[in-house]
Amino acid sequence: MREGGQMLAEMMRELSAMPHVGMKTREISARAVELIKQNKVDSSFLNYRGYPDVICLSVNHQAVHTPGSDYQLQDGDLLKLDFGIIHRGLHTDMACTVLVADNPDTDEHKQKRALMQITREALDAGIRACKDGNTLGHISAAIGKVIDHSEFSIVRELGGHGIGEKLHDEPWIPNFGKSGQGMRLSSGMTFALEPITAIGKWQIKDGADGFTYEMKDGSLSAHFEHTVLVTDGEPKVLTR
Repeated sequence: MREGGQMLAEMMRELSAMPHVGMKTREISARAVELIKQNKVDSSFLNYRGYPDVICLSVNHQAVHTPGSDYQLQDGDLLKLDFGIIHRGLHTDMACTVLVADNPDTDEHKQKRALMQITREALDAGIRACKDGNTLGHISAAIGKVIDHSEFSIVRELGGHGIGEKLHDEPWIPNFGKSGQGMRLSSGMTFALEPITAIGKWQIKDGADGFTYEMKDGSLSAHFEHTVLVTDGEPKVLTR
């Protein structure tokens, strides 16, 4: 998983640098297919529960699980890239959010940048809680606390998960909760942590394509994810 995580991180660095105004999201998907072949790994996502792509490319109110398409990226779009691979029979999974803009540092995009930043901070807080002897509740509470102290909301119907021989394994890890509750963590466990946040309300709905989860109120969302190893010391992020 360490090897796979490093390969995945390198591929994601290239893919996340690609988006620009006017690009179709399927162009990013096509490059993801090429990278999978070049690295001689398999896709975690393709055909998983019928999913038709190797990567998720969700825009704005689309929270997660959107296949690449002919949609052309617009100035100010928030694009979520979620990507997973199988290396030597083991899965790793990661996600990031990119602000597609000719001038991303303008005041016009201030709230979008803030949403991305707070989501990254929530993920980092969850990672720090992945310590031997803690519980799942420590992770959930750490993520939720960061969002609770912001102007944004955390999507409650989606969360992190165990990962390894399966892409989505037990346990499910909510992005809110109380410290001390749930399964106790021990060295060697691997989790995919993934806070998904929104500018508006947290409720989601099914998209028309049968795969996408969208924000019910149509608000903008952000998503960051890493695969993390619990150790006797500090947690190890395998996809960085």
